[in-house]
Amino acid sequence: MPTPAERAADPAARLQHALDLSYRYLGRRDRTVAEIRRHLEAKRVEPATIEEALAELHEQGYLNDARFAQRFAEDRRALDAWGAERIERKLRDAGVAPEHIASALGAQSAEDERDAAIELLRRRLSTPPQDDRGRERALGLLVRRGYGLELAYDAVRAFERTAA
Repeated sequence: MPTPAERAADPAARLQHALDLSYRYLGRRDRTVAEIRRHLEAKRVEPATIEEALAELHEQGYLNDARFAQRFAEDRRALDAWGAERIERKLRDAGVAPEHIASALGAQSAEDERDAAIELLRRRLSTPPQDDRGRERALGLLVRRGYGLELAYDAVRAFERTAA
């Protein structure tokens, strides 16, 4: 393994070092371009080498923000019952471009999202709310999970009708 001084003198060694850091970071889970960039910057990799490494990773198929956004949205919906607003916020924080976020969120219709919210209420609440306090609790659950306020109201009302 080259020493830091040898690596600084050889552009190929700098690129390989950046790729090694990136592969290790990608080994835990998929990452966005912005996440890899921040990781390499924190490791004090030179900006030109970062760009080379990102291009190489993209060419090899390791970096694809559209794929990342799609998988993230699917996983968060299925595993954590997150709503579109929370998914959008997390993807934006991860540095995903707005067009990739819109595409990932557009894969689910408003009706599907409402059905997912109702299913979450069924799993988390033993019975539909009977009073205003219960409705507020159910609504709060949905809003914290990232469902829009209007959709959450609709889901709570539909959940109440299932018990009637």
